[in-house]
Amino acid sequence: MSSTSAGNVPPNASHAEDDKGGLRAALGGLTTRGRSFLAAGVAAAVCAYVLGQGDLLRVGLLLAVLPLLCVAVLYRTRYRVAASRRLTPGRVPAGSEARVHLRMDNVSRLPTGLLMLQDRVPYVLGPRPRFVLDRVEAGGRREVSYRVRSDLRGRYPLGPLQLRLTDPFGMCELTRSFSAYDTLTVVPRVEPLPPVRMTGEAQGYGDGRHRSLALAGEDDVIPRGYRYGDDLRRVHWRSTARYGELMVRREEQPQRARCTVLLDTRRIAHRGAGPDSAFEWAVSASASVTVHMLERGFSVRLLTDTGDSVPGEGSGGFAGGLGGATQESAEAAGLMMETLAVIDHSDGAGLSRAYDVLRGGNEGLLVAFLGALDEEQAAVVARMRQRTGFAVAFLLDGDAWTRGGSGSSELLEERLRMLREAGWTALAAPPGASAADLWRQADQQRTGAAAAGGRATGEW
Repeated sequence: MSSTSAGNVPPNASHAEDDKGGLRAALGGLTTRGRSFLAAGVAAAVCAYVLGQGDLLRVGLLLAVLPLLCVAVLYRTRYRVAASRRLTPGRVPAGSEARVHLRMDNVSRLPTGLLMLQDRVPYVLGPRPRFVLDRVEAGGRREVSYRVRSDLRGRYPLGPLQLRLTDPFGMCELTRSFSAYDTLTVVPRVEPLPPVRMTGEAQGYGDGRHRSLALAGEDDVIPRGYRYGDDLRRVHWRSTARYGELMVRREEQPQRARCTVLLDTRRIAHRGAGPDSAFEWAVSASASVTVHMLERGFSVRLLTDTGDSVPGEGSGGFAGGLGGATQESAEAAGLMMETLAVIDHSDGAGLSRAYDVLRGGNEGLLVAFLGALDEEQAAVVARMRQRTGFAVAFLLDGDAWTRGGSGSSELLEERLRMLREAGWTALAAPPGASAADLWRQADQQRTGAAAAGGRATGEW
């Protein structure tokens, strides 16, 4: 990711008013040294006039003229320079560093004087970097670099680059800004998750690791009902006339294991703020599960309590698929990580919109990261189990995260029991918990519950 801008420094003025304004700005660029020389020269000239000392008058004029001469020379000096910026990489996990490379090209026929570069950087990324370039020959270039780092996810603008000109005596400084800027995306931390074997309820064919999971859609017959996004060329008109609704032919294709990652973003469900808050842990854990499932070859979608999903309905609601780390899976992971980088609290009070998105039956694996639940919302989550192949929930106790305790409240235990009775694999996520450890515990809990039912196992 790079940006380039070029122009005259200072810019050419085409009107008298512009010259006047530019000259006024140049005079405003006098440094403390330049103002001191000017004040001393005026004071010496006044004293020389009062005392009638000609030599003192000449000294005063020299002191006063020197900074003004530097202003005039600096203002009339025109350099044509081009600047470019390159980020490596342009997207980094929170807590990791990125390097910003700056390049300055002198495209004029004259060498430059003393230049100082300053890039505008948000305070969360660190102090503003400054570089001094002594002299850039005609047609020459200079390259410098600096590092940025943020513990907070988000998108941060870098730039525009500022160029400060100064004279050899340090009497005057002029600042010019380029217009281009870049954006650094800080995504949530991703924790590697271990491959575990979980019980499944749906039987399929193909790769054994997908066999135990609810596959793409309901048990398809020929024909089946039309779904949003189906190709109209597959419409089966005879069946449409028979059943009175739009029917489409099923095309033979490998079944795909699906996974929905549900992230509860309700403001009322999470307490605290900052990189160590419960909400930030849920965002990071959601990113870890999303990347893990895509690497395992699943079709994945990210769903929030607002009912918004990534990818959107236009792509069928899911992204990625069989084949592991394919280009499609990499693009899907990038899209979801970009979304998680800027996701924020919602003002909603319930999870009913997310419940409505789950179409019902054979939706595959549902992994939910939930905040505080009242009795009504716990019932909504419990009903989600009926619309999925099987489901895993991680509940965050806001009180424990706020006070830094490790014990679970009675209310949280009641919510966990309610979800488990509905068929969920439900665990509490205490402060500072490892997503990998909870992933293993979910496997152990699910394996213990499935042993009594004699269900098959599948890897995920």
